[in-house]
Amino acid sequence: MTGNQKDLRLPSYGGQAVMEGVMMRGKQHVAMAVRAPDGQILTYEEELPALYRSKWMSIPFLRGILGLWDSLNLGMRFLTKSSNMVSGEDEQIEGKDLILAVLLSLGLGIGLFFLLPALLTGWLDGPLGIERLGTLGTWLSNLMEGLLRLALLVVYLAVVGRMPEIRRVFSYHGAEHKTINAFEAGADLTPKNVSEFTLVHPRCGTSFMLTLVLISILFFSLLGPLPLHWRLLSRILLLPVVSGIAYEYIRFAANHMDESALVRALIKPNLALQKLTTREPSEDMLEVSIKAFNLMYEAEQKASESSSA
Repeated sequence: MTGNQKDLRLPSYGGQAVMEGVMMRGKQHVAMAVRAPDGQILTYEEELPALYRSKWMSIPFLRGILGLWDSLNLGMRFLTKSSNMVSGEDEQIEGKDLILAVLLSLGLGIGLFFLLPALLTGWLDGPLGIERLGTLGTWLSNLMEGLLRLALLVVYLAVVGRMPEIRRVFSYHGAEHKTINAFEAGADLTPKNVSEFTLVHPRCGTSFMLTLVLISILFFSLLGPLPLHWRLLSRILLLPVVSGIAYEYIRFAANHMDESALVRALIKPNLALQKLTTREPSEDMLEVSIKAFNLMYEAEQKASESSSA
């Protein structure tokens, strides 16, 4: 792919790292490339569900909730598929098993990063005298909960990032970011060119997690003081709402960072956190990422030509 693609790019281009490879997602198609043990690059491509092209995905806040669920679903399925492609096995997670796996992963994430901080903070409010401070106490309690949630997130990412297998996944994550950054800059997608681009990208899922944590501090503070059981329940029931707000913020920031110094300043913490989930990729990793992007992009172009014919 050559030339300046700025007029052709779609804001929904994104992706994720998988086992020994990268998955790239467009508006209508998703493609994946992985490096097999023998050195070959194996590829896979499919059309995305109709949900991605439905009117629901144009509704602010709702599209963030729907997109988050489908991204978890899609991500889990492609992680499994990439593992099978690398190992040569053919054990797929589909249907009810896939939904169960996504729900289990989502439940563990909510329990660790939302319920645990809320539970610990709720227990500490009394001994620390926060409950007697009224509105100020509510803000302090939610600030403490948010800081604890942020600390858990940072520690978790730092710890898992030290595992050799995860470090390779984070390197492919870096390759994915570099490839999309190169494309959006209109550069020729060659390993040498792509390697010169930054590891960070404003639409990254890591940025979404940090934004979710920060917005939750403000949002949950508006609820006022709550008994512990209502506090825990509110974190579960209102998570989709907070997720929708976080998604819209990330979308806004990505679309306006080039024209606003204020937006660039606001998203600096988001980009900084990505240093925990990205590593510099090798040239062969960049080759895999470019292969996945080109396969997705070609499918997107063919679909666009067919719909306009």
